[in-house]
Amino acid sequence: MRGDKHIRFWLISILLSLIIFSGCRATTPIDSTVIPSKEPVADPDITVEVYVPSKACNGTTILADNHRRERPRIIEVDMEGKIIWEYVLPLSLRQYTNPGFDVEPLPNNNILFALPGNGIYEIDRQGNVIWSHLDPKVSHDVDRLPNGNTLYVYGNDDKKTDAQVKEVDPSGRLVWSWYAMDEFDKPPYRNIYEQGWTHTNAVTRMENGNTLISPRNFGCLIEVDPQGNVIRIIGKDYLEHQHDPEVFPNGNILLANHANPHEILEIDPEAEEIMWRFAILQRRTWPVRDANRLPNGNILITGTTHLFEITPEKELVWLLALKNVSFESPREAPALGFYKAERIPK
Repeated sequence: MRGDKHIRFWLISILLSLIIFSGCRATTPIDSTVIPSKEPVADPDITVEVYVPSKACNGTTILADNHRRERPRIIEVDMEGKIIWEYVLPLSLRQYTNPGFDVEPLPNNNILFALPGNGIYEIDRQGNVIWSHLDPKVSHDVDRLPNGNTLYVYGNDDKKTDAQVKEVDPSGRLVWSWYAMDEFDKPPYRNIYEQGWTHTNAVTRMENGNTLISPRNFGCLIEVDPQGNVIRIIGKDYLEHQHDPEVFPNGNILLANHANPHEILEIDPEAEEIMWRFAILQRRTWPVRDANRLPNGNILITGTTHLFEITPEKELVWLLALKNVSFESPREAPALGFYKAERIPK
C-alpha cells in the first residue's frame, strides 16, 4: 500500500509538470510589474520627433522595448510617445529577450508574446498569465490563429534535425510542424550556418491555408501547403536576411530586407517583381525588423532606435525615437533596442 501511494504521488507530480510545460493557465509571476496609466506618462528616453495628425494612422502602438538591459518590458504608447500601459518582464524571464521578443495584441485585448529560448505567454491587461506554452525552441515570431491555435518559429541556433515551425492547440498539443531538412538538406543550403542552420525568423498562415516561412539564412521565402510540401520559393535572387513578411489580400508581400542599405520591399511573388521599395538610409536605425501596412495605407517600420510611419509616397508622418541611448556594438543593438511593433488603430 505504501508503495502504491508513492507511485500515485510521482504520477500526479509528472502529470502536473506536463501540464505546466505545455499549455496552461496561471497567475502573474510575483516578480512582474504592470503599470496601467490613468494618464499617459512621458518616458525621458522616448520622444516623438515627427507627427502629422492629418496623415498618420491614429491609434496606439504596442512593442517590445529592450533598450534598458535590466528592465525589458512591453509598452503601449500614444501618438505623442507617452506610455499608456506597461508590463515589465518578471525577473525570472528577463534573460530570454535576445535576439528580441515578438509581441502581438489579440482581439480580446490580451497580449501574446514569445521569449526566445523559453516559451510563449498570453497575459491580460492586469498582467495575469492567461495561457502559456513553454518550449526552449521558440525564437523570433508567434501568431495566434483564428482557430485558437498558436503558430511559432524556431531559428536561433536551429539544427537540421529541428522543426523550424510548430503549431500547437490551446492545450499545448503539437498539431502541425515543418522541417526544412525534408526539402533543403542539399546544395546550396546544406552547409549554411549563421546563428543556426536556417535561422527561421518569421511565419504566417496565408488565406489559402498555406504557410509562408522566412528562413533568414536561405535568402528567400518559402510557401508550403498543409502537408508541408514546398509550393514555391520566393525572392531567392534579391532577398538578403529578410524579416517579417506580411501577405496582403492581393497576394503581394511586404517585408524588411537586410540589403545595404536596409530596405522595405513590397513584392509580387507571382511575377517575382519588386512593386515598391523604401531604403533606410540612417544606419543608426539598423537593423530594421518589421514593416506593417496600416488601415490608411501607410507603412509602420520598426528599427533598432526608431519607429516611423510613412505614406505610400514615402512621406514621413510619424517618428518615435530612443534618445540618450547608445550601444556598444552593432551586434548588441538588436537585443537592446526596439524589435517589432503593432499599431492598434482607433
